[in-house]
Amino acid sequence: MTVKLLNHLEEGPPSAPPLLLGPSLGTSTALWDRVAPQLSTGHRVVSWDLPGHGGSAADLIGPGATVGDLAALVLTLADALGIDRFAYAGVSLGGAVGLHLAVHHPERLSSLTVICSSAHFGGSASWQERAEQVRREGLQRLAESAEARWFTPGFTVPRLVRDHREADPAAYAACCDALAAFDLRERLADIAVPTLLVAGRQDPATPPAHLREVADAVPGATLVELPGASHLAPAECPRAVLAALRTQFDGPPKSGMAVRRKVLGDAHVDRAQARQTPFTARFQDFISRYAWGEIWTDPTLSRRERSMITLTALVAHGHYEELAMHVRAARRNGLTPQEIGAVLLQTAVYCGVPAANSAFATAQRVLDEEGAG
Repeated sequence: MTVKLLNHLEEGPPSAPPLLLGPSLGTSTALWDRVAPQLSTGHRVVSWDLPGHGGSAADLIGPGATVGDLAALVLTLADALGIDRFAYAGVSLGGAVGLHLAVHHPERLSSLTVICSSAHFGGSASWQERAEQVRREGLQRLAESAEARWFTPGFTVPRLVRDHREADPAAYAACCDALAAFDLRERLADIAVPTLLVAGRQDPATPPAHLREVADAVPGATLVELPGASHLAPAECPRAVLAALRTQFDGPPKSGMAVRRKVLGDAHVDRAQARQTPFTARFQDFISRYAWGEIWTDPTLSRRERSMITLTALVAHGHYEELAMHVRAARRNGLTPQEIGAVLLQTAVYCGVPAANSAFATAQRVLDEEGAG
């Protein structure tokens, strides 16, 4: 007998640590389009559709469905893919599924991230009314207000609005039934997996107070509030969500990011992260993990010594833009202007006078900017 599965999208190496991504009501796997590709550089990412949404069959749930029913479908999917234990992140209803898994199936989760969600959704009345409205009228009128419920003014993702409009009304109403019955407040203290809560400060559906309530009750939980984010934070603020998820799932990559920030400064690293694209994501990850996590953390040489070596190598190859960055880094690592000058003078002997001449000019500019010239 063939088991009908939730529609899903897999990205990343099959042998990488598995990560399941859950959607919000009315959306599809497209909610994760600006986050999942970057996460897939180090994870086997599986994003899934709710019943009747995206490519999932509508008859996977029916009237009176519960969040537990949806969680069972997620576990069936994981089993079919040969995934035993996994990290999980979910938005809104997808976040509620994650909380249910953490309470009732903790052995399946390695970590949990709950985004723009809650341990309860304001009581059953409003959700029962919405379910009745959708069963009676369909989703067209409700979809017209999706942008106001999901995004800050002036922002939209047409694909997600279309997903809302094209969802199956009966399955959507059944998901509303699940939200109406959901309330895990009395069980939050039982959650033992590492838990991160991410709130959008402009979220009208699940305001930050809902996530604070969960953070206060779950032992050891961490709460992050994202300015400028409404209900669908992965679509509206993907870089901020990605940064939070990477820290939650991976931790600082072998202390690499912490060392990178310590040596190069927060401003430089923040600019590099802000310029990151799906095309450059793997390269940025490589730098943090290998250059900063493997080489710069090796205790054989001090950071002062590594700075001197790096300055010499950059002069030798004429990388003067990088040289400027590492002159600043050398100052953070404790080198005086006189010591930096001595290093550059050494390069005049072994790398050539013209190269050292350009290097001195670059270093002088940096030191003057920092008031150390």
